[in-house]
Amino acid sequence: MFLSRIRRVSTLLALHVACACAQAASQPPPPTEPFPDLGLLYRSDTNPYVQEVWALGRYHGQYWDSEGSAGADDGFEDRRFRIGGQARVFGHLTLHAQMVSGSDFEPFYNGFTELWAGWRFSDALTLTVGQQKHRFTHDRNVSSRYINYLERSMLTNMFGADYTPAVTLSGRVGRWSYYGGVFSNATGRDMKEAFTTLDSGYSLLATVTRDLSDRIPLDAAFLNVSFVHSDANDKATNLNRFEQGIASALILTEGPASLVTEITAGLGSEDGDAIGLNLQPGYFVTRRLQAVARYQLAGSNEADGLRAQRRYERKANLRSGDLYQAGYVGLNYHLAEHRAKLMTGLEVASLGGEHSWTASVAVRLFFGPHSRGPFPMAQVLQPNDN
Repeated sequence: MFLSRIRRVSTLLALHVACACAQAASQPPPPTEPFPDLGLLYRSDTNPYVQEVWALGRYHGQYWDSEGSAGADDGFEDRRFRIGGQARVFGHLTLHAQMVSGSDFEPFYNGFTELWAGWRFSDALTLTVGQQKHRFTHDRNVSSRYINYLERSMLTNMFGADYTPAVTLSGRVGRWSYYGGVFSNATGRDMKEAFTTLDSGYSLLATVTRDLSDRIPLDAAFLNVSFVHSDANDKATNLNRFEQGIASALILTEGPASLVTEITAGLGSEDGDAIGLNLQPGYFVTRRLQAVARYQLAGSNEADGLRAQRRYERKANLRSGDLYQAGYVGLNYHLAEHRAKLMTGLEVASLGGEHSWTASVAVRLFFGPHSRGPFPMAQVLQPNDN
């Protein structure tokens, strides 16, 4: 059974590689940004009341095949579906609303990921109030529209950071940018209750990014440092494992190559402290075809201090342990940069004396305005034959 799964997965990956390389060889290089304004409904530089109106949408679907020393599973999942809108009005105010469906559209309406209003005083200061993204770690800060892997790292996901009601400040001053604020530790489908029943505790977040291109002679170099303190209680549904977290990431790009190195630590958990290393190298073989890899190493001072990924390691019966390792290799084919791409990957992981293999094929689609930030946010690197 295991060998037949490996043969099936190998055939699937080989077909994807062959198709991607054939298309890359037969087509001229596409423009840098094929659809820069996909989702833009209205834009005006002269209207004093309404400057921009966007439609927002995102769909991620993926097939996986997991085989482990303690179990196996495979299937297709409608991983993410979101739809909404964004408007910039009165020159300084941005309004954003985006509903989300549950996995496999069960239920179709599952509340809002984002429901906020932000007032931009200047480049150095924006005040945002409402349900918004918790951006602890660079791994978490990068939108799922741009991540190069099927899922974020195991330790990032262990923190349980999600979209919750918050008040945040953000901005950019010279080569420095920042984001921080106070967040609720719970959310749900009922937005009225989420905004008014603030009885789950709170978390404090601070993240700073420094552009290091003046210090490191590469195309791009950034250092991101983030800290979170969580005062969760029994009603908390998010950020309820670690009391403190600290992370530092170095993000480098040169030509078609990229490397993200991040170290993350979670402290103050009853199940034990944890520290992890996340290495993410990548290389654009052509303008469309990207080869990626990832290595994760995490440890805990308690026997069950680490918890396997809910997708898809637990489906192969990986559970908990004190030492986790995972290696991932994959190919991403950008049909229209990040707005439409195909992803394939193969990951092996070990935890608690068990191991698993997971092969995956995914499609990622979105429309709406881009998010900006260090690689890979809205960026596709150029190959050497450019």
